[in-house]
Amino acid sequence: MELTANQLAALVNGEVEGDGEVKIGTFAKIEEGHVGALSFLANPKYTHFIYTTGSSVVLVKRDFVAEQPVSATLIRVDDPYATIARLLEMVQEMTRVVKTGIEQPCFIAEGVVIPDDAYVGAFAYIGSGAVIGKGAKIYPQAYVGAGCKIGEETILYPGVKIYDGCKIGDRCILHSGAVIGADGFGFAPVDGHYEKIPQTGNVEIEDDVEIGANTTIDRAMMGSTRICKGTKLDNLIQIAHNCTVGDNTVMAAQAGVAGSAHIGKQCMVGGQVGIVGHISIGDGTQIGAQSGVSGSTKPGARIMGAPAVEMGEYARSLVYVKRLPRLFEQVKELQKEIKAQK
Repeated sequence: MELTANQLAALVNGEVEGDGEVKIGTFAKIEEGHVGALSFLANPKYTHFIYTTGSSVVLVKRDFVAEQPVSATLIRVDDPYATIARLLEMVQEMTRVVKTGIEQPCFIAEGVVIPDDAYVGAFAYIGSGAVIGKGAKIYPQAYVGAGCKIGEETILYPGVKIYDGCKIGDRCILHSGAVIGADGFGFAPVDGHYEKIPQTGNVEIEDDVEIGANTTIDRAMMGSTRICKGTKLDNLIQIAHNCTVGDNTVMAAQAGVAGSAHIGKQCMVGGQVGIVGHISIGDGTQIGAQSGVSGSTKPGARIMGAPAVEMGEYARSLVYVKRLPRLFEQVKELQKEIKAQK
C-alpha cells in the first residue's frame, strides 16, 4: 500500500516540509534509503545521513534544523522513533496472518479446553490441568506443562518450554527457545559432594511481558520467581530462582541475575550486566553495559563498571586509567634524574 507524504503526515499528526505528494510504500534505514522508502532520524549520530539518503520521506523531530540542503521530504513529529514504531506496528497488524485451530499431530491432555479463537501448532504439548486463554497462540513444538496458565492473546513461539505450574499473563510474547520454570541452581554441600535442593515454587509472569529468544527464568525454591507487568527481556538473559523484576523494566541481552535479587520498577539494565544475589536494585536505576553489580542501589541510581559505581565516578576513573601510560613514563624520567644526581 502506498501513501503520499501528506497522507502520512495526517496519520501521525506531522508537518510536511517538501513535496507532500511524493509516494512511499516501504521502510528503510536512513543510511540505506531508496526511492519510495520512509526513514526516520532519531539518533544524532545518524544526522549526516539525512543529507545523502535516497529515501523519499524522513521523519524528524519538530525542532530539527538542517545545516545543508535535504533532498528528501521531511515530516516533523514529536518523536520520530515512537512514530516509526507505531507505523511498523500498524503495518504488522495489517499483514499478520491470524492463526486459529488445532494442528495435528499435537498432544492436548484430557480435560484441557482450547478456546475457539486460540491456536495450537503441530507437535505442541499441553499437559493436564493447563488453562489456555482466549486468543492464545501456541506455536509448533512448544511445551506447556501440567497446571500451567497461559493468558489471553499470549504468544508462545516455536520451541518455548513452560514447566509445570508456571503462570503467564495476558498479551505476553515468548520467543523461540525461552525456558520458563527450569529448576533454580540450588545445591547444598554435604560430605564433599552436592545434594540437590528441591525447587518447589514456580514462575509467574504478569501481563504485557515480552521475553527474548533463549532467555531462561528459573522457578523458585519456594514461592515464585516473578516478572512484573510490562517488563521486556532481551535474548539470552538468565533470571535465577526467587528473583523479582519490577514493572516496565527493560534488560538487554546476556544480562544475568543471581538468586533472590530484587530489581525495581522502570529500571534499564544494559547488555552483559551481572547482578549478584540477595540485593535490591532501586526503582528507576540505570546500569551500563558489562557492569558487575555487587550491592543494592537507591532509586534512580546511574551506575557502571565492575564493581559498578556511580557513572560520573566511573567516567573520571576511566580518564585516570587512560593517563597511566604517560604517568609511568614521567616516573621513569624522574627515576633517571634522581639516579643521575647521586
